[in-house]
Amino acid sequence: MDKNNLPKELFVPAKKRDDEAEKISRPSRTFLQDASRSLLKNVPSMVAIFALVVIIIMSFIGPGMNDYGYDDQDLSRAKMPARVPGLENISWSGFTGTLQGTYKGSTVEEAKQKALSRYGNDEEFIDIEVKDKGDGSEDSAKVKAVYHIYEAKDMEDQYFWFGTDGLGRDQWTRAWQGTKISLYIAFLAAAIDLVIGVIYGGISGYYGGRIDNIMQRIIEILIGIPNLVVVILMIIILKPGIISITIALTITGWIGMARIVRGEVLKLKNQEFVLASRTLGAPDRKIIFRHLIPNVVGLIIINTMFTIPNAIFFEAFLSFIGLGLVPPEASLGTLIDTGFDSLQIYPYMLIFPAILISVIMVAFNILADGLRDAFDPKMRD
Repeated sequence: MDKNNLPKELFVPAKKRDDEAEKISRPSRTFLQDASRSLLKNVPSMVAIFALVVIIIMSFIGPGMNDYGYDDQDLSRAKMPARVPGLENISWSGFTGTLQGTYKGSTVEEAKQKALSRYGNDEEFIDIEVKDKGDGSEDSAKVKAVYHIYEAKDMEDQYFWFGTDGLGRDQWTRAWQGTKISLYIAFLAAAIDLVIGVIYGGISGYYGGRIDNIMQRIIEILIGIPNLVVVILMIIILKPGIISITIALTITGWIGMARIVRGEVLKLKNQEFVLASRTLGAPDRKIIFRHLIPNVVGLIIINTMFTIPNAIFFEAFLSFIGLGLVPPEASLGTLIDTGFDSLQIYPYMLIFPAILISVIMVAFNILADGLRDAFDPKMRD
């Protein structure tokens, strides 16, 4: 059809209606509704939330899923590998309940002898497979040994899903108990940082002047003290444990939150809605907590989400270097410290708590990124 000779019948004047002229094209949403909608559309963030919910639930119900307490010691079942019903017959699952290793020697017999001596010479329960017969040179012969330790200890009817440690304590129970303690320390420290940081930063930014100068000098003094020094001082004054770690995290952990809130309050306190509220006679307390803080709630939530994994890692680091919880108390840091000592021989003791702390930290960081995008007006549709 020729575009220059279109029939006039195709063109109809548009009908205008006054009642539809000001009609809103999409439903009106509040700030939180719009942020929630954006967060729900973020697939990685929803996966992170699901993973965190599962881990938090398991930290409460996991220790009660078997008959072993987190401090039940029995040397007869020490260092038992992971064994799970249904997966014990799948060789690649990692939950077969066997210890495996490759041993070298100048001859096959020498390599076999090394394997047998490693597992207490229980030949009846050791399967040896020759990998390389060698040429007679040093460590040229290789054999693979599989030790069925549950059969050797007459424990075929027992299952330790994450194995046991050197004192025979169930790693499944200790891993979830340690997760609960690590999460407790992290959430408690984040809550304290949230309260102190928001109040301190809001007051400093709103009043400004001499009050702001004095409060900021205090922050500069505290920020110059390394966290590790504070922790050591707390351990000298108090006994190592949850209380000393929490206090150490609280002393300097709120500084970042306070500086963020102060900066935002400085930008908002001269806005028209604040001046109008002040003109109407609203007290300073109401202006700060009713008008200023709600406008920076997005940054507060995001910074809190980043604070939690940092606190978990800091607690794990302290426990790893021996400044954290004292045995028999369990946390992810103490479990990693114990597993690290037996990494080459019993790697399962390190793998499971390391996976848990990695998933927790990655999930919190992904969730924080999703919240940052959801609360950012520039990222909305």
